[in-house]
Amino acid sequence: MFKIFSSVRKEFLLLVSDKVGLALMFVMPLLLVFIITIIQDSAYKIVNENEIPMLVVNHDEGRQGAELLNLLITSRLFKIDTLNNLPESALKKELLARGKMIALYIPSGFSAGLESNAGEVSHIMMKDLGLEQDSAQIKMEKMPALSFYHDPVLQENYSASITGVIDSYMGMIEKSMMIERIYSDMDLGAKSDKLNAKMTTNRVRINQIIASNNNSAVIPNSTQHNVPAWTIFAMFFMVVSLGSNIVKERVNGSFLRLKTMPTSFMLVMFSKMAIYVIVAILQVALTFSVGVWILPKIGLPELTIPTNFPAFAAVVLISSLAAVSYALLIGALAHTQEQANGFGAISIIIFGAIGGILVPTFVMPEFMQFASNFSPLHWCLEGFYILFLKGGSWHELRWVMLFLGVFILICQLCTYIKLRIEKII
Repeated sequence: MFKIFSSVRKEFLLLVSDKVGLALMFVMPLLLVFIITIIQDSAYKIVNENEIPMLVVNHDEGRQGAELLNLLITSRLFKIDTLNNLPESALKKELLARGKMIALYIPSGFSAGLESNAGEVSHIMMKDLGLEQDSAQIKMEKMPALSFYHDPVLQENYSASITGVIDSYMGMIEKSMMIERIYSDMDLGAKSDKLNAKMTTNRVRINQIIASNNNSAVIPNSTQHNVPAWTIFAMFFMVVSLGSNIVKERVNGSFLRLKTMPTSFMLVMFSKMAIYVIVAILQVALTFSVGVWILPKIGLPELTIPTNFPAFAAVVLISSLAAVSYALLIGALAHTQEQANGFGAISIIIFGAIGGILVPTFVMPEFMQFASNFSPLHWCLEGFYILFLKGGSWHELRWVMLFLGVFILICQLCTYIKLRIEKII
């Protein structure tokens, strides 16, 4: 017991003396969680919660331009700022000067073009039904076109979503005008209130359901992604501290001197693993506590801890072991501390990039999604996703546990073989 205590104490003193390593393991994840969560939460709210600022220039003299503008306002999706006296040629400059992201231009003759189109449709329908004799063709005016301006930094899928909303409102206006024109041409008077209500209210409803394996309705948000993601990133960044310590002990002959003492080398390695696994668990406790208690105080979403606590503890433990095992491997393979720090840090950044830490894997190309399966950070993050967002159980975690277990075994085995070749053990 005294040997274990002495070995653990030695590793603890080495860790405490490494101020840079401690900063990377504890200060860095907190900064990343705060900064990235705030940035992503702002973007999330712009898309999902806040009204989108839009500049509208309406040059139409008829009622359809005003009706479209009213639909955009009542939708509560847009914060409309009208500037009807602005010429279209100056709209680009005004859009950028006002700091708006999008603008809509409604041209003159917009209503006239829609009415002409509705008249043409009514004429064709009346002719096909035999209710109108063949007569001279109605002069068809050019179908009007709206102009949608957007800032060049706006993502394509974001602008496509906005144009889709505008297009759906245009469809409602055009259908209403066509039916009104048909009623008028058939001398049926104004369109009935019953038909109008049927057209506007009786539409196909889309139910949004969160795909979760339990009955909880946890809403995915920026906190649920960033707190686990950057905690995992910081866990694996212990390679800078642990990896360089192992290289230093190999180079200065500490491992060789241990062979002359009445102790086991495995005891030394066990002490290193124990100390750094505890460090990884403390990282989780610190950053997750910030997510639960601090982030809500500054207006960010609260982190919801999974109800399946044993599975949560198992994911934390196996993620910690994976991070420690990788650091041991880098420490065994590197010849200098510079190699351990450089290669270890760069490899973690690469693993994080392809593993979904920086951006979710589902937005990556197919070949990158396949490559993410070889990143240990991906499987650690997948374990947290299953628990936090999907309400998963042990059964859903089986592949996470299997991959990380194999990864830990390979790292430990390669570390043992390398140290055995160098006759350190």
